[in-house]
Amino acid sequence: MKATCKAEKFGEITTLELPGASELPANTNCLACSEDGRYLCVGHSQGLSVWCASSLIRVAEWLQEGLEITFVQMTKMAENTYLLGTVDDMGVARVFAHHSDGIHLLSVINIMEDVNKRSICLTLELLAGGHCGAVAISCNDAVWLEVYQFPTAAWLEEFEMVPSQKQDPNLAGDSSVKWSPVTLMMKVTPPKLPAGGVTEDPLGTVHRTDYLAHFLALDAVTGSSPQGRCTQHFLLPCGQFPDESEAHLQPAGMPVAVAVWWTGSHNLLQYSLQKAPKNKPDVASMPDVLWPNAKEILCSAVSRCTRYVALGLDDALVCVWDRRSGAPLSMVAVPAENSTLLRMQFVDCGPMSAADCHFFTAEMVHLLVLCENGAMYTVATGQGTQSCRVQLVERPKDPKDLTTITMSVPHLRGVSLVVQRSGKMFLLDVINKATVCFLAPPTSYRVASPCNPVYALNTKQQALFIRGDWDSICSASSEESRQSQLFVFHFGHSEIIKQYLVAHEDFPQQQITQSHVNLDEMCNLYLQQRVLSADERNKAAAQTWEQLPEIAATLQQRQPGCRQL
Repeated sequence: MKATCKAEKFGEITTLELPGASELPANTNCLACSEDGRYLCVGHSQGLSVWCASSLIRVAEWLQEGLEITFVQMTKMAENTYLLGTVDDMGVARVFAHHSDGIHLLSVINIMEDVNKRSICLTLELLAGGHCGAVAISCNDAVWLEVYQFPTAAWLEEFEMVPSQKQDPNLAGDSSVKWSPVTLMMKVTPPKLPAGGVTEDPLGTVHRTDYLAHFLALDAVTGSSPQGRCTQHFLLPCGQFPDESEAHLQPAGMPVAVAVWWTGSHNLLQYSLQKAPKNKPDVASMPDVLWPNAKEILCSAVSRCTRYVALGLDDALVCVWDRRSGAPLSMVAVPAENSTLLRMQFVDCGPMSAADCHFFTAEMVHLLVLCENGAMYTVATGQGTQSCRVQLVERPKDPKDLTTITMSVPHLRGVSLVVQRSGKMFLLDVINKATVCFLAPPTSYRVASPCNPVYALNTKQQALFIRGDWDSICSASSEESRQSQLFVFHFGHSEIIKQYLVAHEDFPQQQITQSHVNLDEMCNLYLQQRVLSADERNKAAAQTWEQLPEIAATLQQRQPGCRQL
């Protein structure tokens, strides 16, 4: 169904009205789109359903009485086969597949066998392509992360053995089918300081465990030992280690590591993905790389090629790590008058080739940073370049104007979708520091739960799906209630937005293939790039020395009790 948008001008900024498209099931809590743009998955109070994204016709459904799906993620596993990850209101994580107009329950991650040891899924993330997933689990005040590998090849064979007829919508799964089990690759727990502290061997070399213990001890000294929840990011090959040269033997898009940080910690930990020993499946893994930071980590983001990891630190500091070089790309301070950093994300400000992600380059990276008090900044930085920080949005005077959602729109150059607590929704040009346009449902509707909007972005179709509820205050209708509506906004239908549209390309991580090079060739490439960038690095070093007095003065102002040296 296609509908045109109504446009109205208030001042100099145009408001585009979102056209209604279809009624949603009762208590629709979450939406997700497949990467190819073909399907929309809807999670609601009776289970989940899959719709055709273009016609909005329901093609499959999985129902279970009393079940409330609160989170759903969808990724394409093979042609006409899609993997679905869900979490319900009881904290149970499930893995489904949409295949041949049916939805099949493949695995329940945290089966609750003992009520006294009830495990709760805090977060669930499926890797694009469905090769593996990460689940954060909480049980009796303990929190840990589990990474699973999914038997996609075996499942695809098993799907062919399932009768092709459509499922009975009243049945909650395939009781006659025994699906291949998922494999626990690793279990990550909050690291603890090893007993005995840091020790050195007779030759004076420090072991990896000693190196880890040193920085964990710093966490303990500052009183911010790791606790609470964890945040994880899958990492693709970027030529950081010699053993990554075998990455081409793995399926395309398969990660080689996972980066994890725990609430209250200063350290970002990197773990290589490998299957857990069969005789010790519950043994916690040890990190291979530790990225230390001077301040506590508050938020993080990873670039699409996963070469860069951005960390938002205490005292409003932004640190961007370059996985390829193993060193910080930059350290940028957000003005101290603002509150702590809340969220950040990488912004695509232009086309980026696969070669830019794989080889050593001086490309610029752009970040959108949101502070807790509502102020918003962009940060641009790169190798051998001076960092640039620009304020996009000032701290709002009215709490209703606080931002609840900021989301980069991949098919719009330098544009992010912003939703505020009041329900106001608009597109923000983060490069030119300007509001492109406002988006609003009809006057009789409002954006549902603006503090936690129910929406999905279809990059292939260049469309936004969002739930709207009937607004009884703005409508004079005598009806007590109306069904929630799914509103669909096609970005390409507006002349205002067309100037920002870019040709759709597959994500860089789906394009990159690891070069079949040995360690010597990688070293030669590195040395060549070092020679070519010598002038830029010398210039950057000189600029850094010039900025040191200013940085020192800023730190002294933030810490008045600090003694001057």
